[in-house]
Amino acid sequence: MNEFLTSLKQAFEWLNTELFAVGETAITYGSVFRFIAILFVAWIVSRLLQSVIQRFASYRHTLAPSSVYALKRITHYVVLVVGALIAVASIGIDLTKFAIFASALGIGVGFGLQNLISNFTAGIMLLFEKTLKVGDFVELESGVTGEVKEINIRSTIITTNDNIDIIVPNSEFVAGRVTNWTMRDTYRRIKVPFGVAYGTDKEVVKKAVLEAAERVPHTLTDGTRRPPQVWLVEFGESSLNFELVVWLKPEAVNRPSAVQAAFLWEIHSSLLEYNIEIPFPQRDLHIRSWSENGAVRMAHAKPAKPESAPAPETPSKNDAAEEL
Repeated sequence: MNEFLTSLKQAFEWLNTELFAVGETAITYGSVFRFIAILFVAWIVSRLLQSVIQRFASYRHTLAPSSVYALKRITHYVVLVVGALIAVASIGIDLTKFAIFASALGIGVGFGLQNLISNFTAGIMLLFEKTLKVGDFVELESGVTGEVKEINIRSTIITTNDNIDIIVPNSEFVAGRVTNWTMRDTYRRIKVPFGVAYGTDKEVVKKAVLEAAERVPHTLTDGTRRPPQVWLVEFGESSLNFELVVWLKPEAVNRPSAVQAAFLWEIHSSLLEYNIEIPFPQRDLHIRSWSENGAVRMAHAKPAKPESAPAPETPSKNDAAEEL
């Protein structure tokens, strides 16, 4: 038995071979493997804790998904940092001396990796402040719009309505202006502009457009907000300009383009149904010509009024209304 233990000890003697030294501490193969093993165990513990948090949240429905996500990410970071400190201490490095070295290194790294440090700090702020949560529909100052899918340590992943994933640095959410459409309340009101020809009865316009709003499934009809309204907002050069003011259902807030298209489709159908003319820019054309005797003759020509397109017998399908 002693011979077996001796041979086993000799077989693993190479683990004590010194690779390099950090101050007075010798770094061997064994200490490197121990360092990696502790980090791996810390990663396993982090995954287990995240699984426990997720199971606890599934039983306690009072916790919001965004809060669960933030708690899981913070737990992950804390466990990894603690594991890294234990791993460093296990190889014999004095953490007090390492702190001095890390502070000096941090100054140099801070100048070279300012953007990385800035994004990391911004990510921590987003997780704690809860001004941005997974599932929110946001619009950035750069014009990017979409749903927040992940908030990572350096960047945030936003998925647009065209199913395109955009990776946005976290610092853009802190330094720039961000419009969060679903931060506190998911009820939103939109204004859909349209125009009709001068001389059209505005009461008929209102009736036609309100009927169009009722046919769009995105219109909120539960009585918690005001019903759809039609506003006359401007006397334009060639048209009376109106706006359909309507509150949307919560599930329609994340699809602004499709919602706008759905309302415009039905408004156009209603205007054709009521034979309401949709105007186009009109200009007076003055033609100056000369008669045979040299007298000046003025003629005024105006564009002919186009005939209204006949309403289709069977209404076509409103594709934008079914986008959700």
